Amino acid sequence: MSAFIDRLVERIRNCGNPVMVGLDPRWDSLPAGLRPDSIGDPQWVADSFERFCCEVIDVVASLVPIVKPQAAFFEQWGPPGMAALHRVVQYARRRDLLVVMDGKRNDIGSTAQAYAEAYLGPNSAWGADALTVSPYLGDDSLEPFVKVCEKTGSGIFVLVKTSNPGGKFLQDLLIDGQPLFTRVARLVQQIAQRTAGSHGYGLAGAVVGATYPAQVGELRAVMPNSWFLVPGYGTQGGTARDVADAFDQHGMGAVINNSRGIIFAHTLPRYAEQFGESRWQDAVAAATREMIEQLQAETRVGSIARPATAP
Repeated sequence: MSAFIDRLVERIRNCGNPVMVGLDPRWDSLPAGLRPDSIGDPQWVADSFERFCCEVIDVVASLVPIVKPQAAFFEQWGPPGMAALHRVVQYARRRDLLVVMDGKRNDIGSTAQAYAEAYLGPNSAWGADALTVSPYLGDDSLEPFVKVCEKTGSGIFVLVKTSNPGGKFLQDLLIDGQPLFTRVARLVQQIAQRTAGSHGYGLAGAVVGATYPAQVGELRAVMPNSWFLVPGYGTQGGTARDVADAFDQHGMGAVINNSRGIIFAHTLPRYAEQFGESRWQDAVAAATREMIEQLQAETRVGSIARPATAP
């Protein structure tokens, strides 16, 4: 199997953009036709979540390279929710989308190894291409993930500078005059550099929030071999200009995640007026295209060369 980054680069070039659609199903935001009458039965909710996510995938599969299901929204509904998550991942893969499982997993020793095998191993039941991982149990806790990724051609995205305001409580702590997130970034860069492939990027990517645009550029300089997963675009306030420094000179090196601003676009005034709730998939398509256009206009993404098409 080719490396995750090689597959990602190919998909981004095919689509001409690095938009990542976050699959974060919430019961109270689902379109009326998909919202179960009661949340008392986990199976009903899980079935609704699965149908909703698969219908989002139907819209975006021809537009974007990658999706990111958030495991927590499925986990809260127990076994039915987890079974639905599995089917959503498999459906995304059948639609030729790459999948990052957003679980922010990690532990120490054999437990970290088990997490790595569970989500990224050769016998993984999930089938994701990459996984979000926490680094705060130390550098040795990342090694099991690295070894599994090397074996299976998968990838990880390590939490470096997250988009939430409270992240600075730990991430901005100064150590020897530098914030902790910079120290984590240097660790990620070391892993990425020694595992770098033909495109110059390694298997260890970094989660870097769009809500801290000044740090985006600083961290790109620290981690030239690390692919960025950038949350915080859209609903959290991040804009195309805020993420511009995440990209390299070729418009590559980052995927920009948008969850609520795309999948629940029908709830936003400008789309609600145009499409209404009954045409919620049209709102998803419009929001996705708008984000693509913004990135192409205001970042180096516009320089991504798409494959030539036959006349």
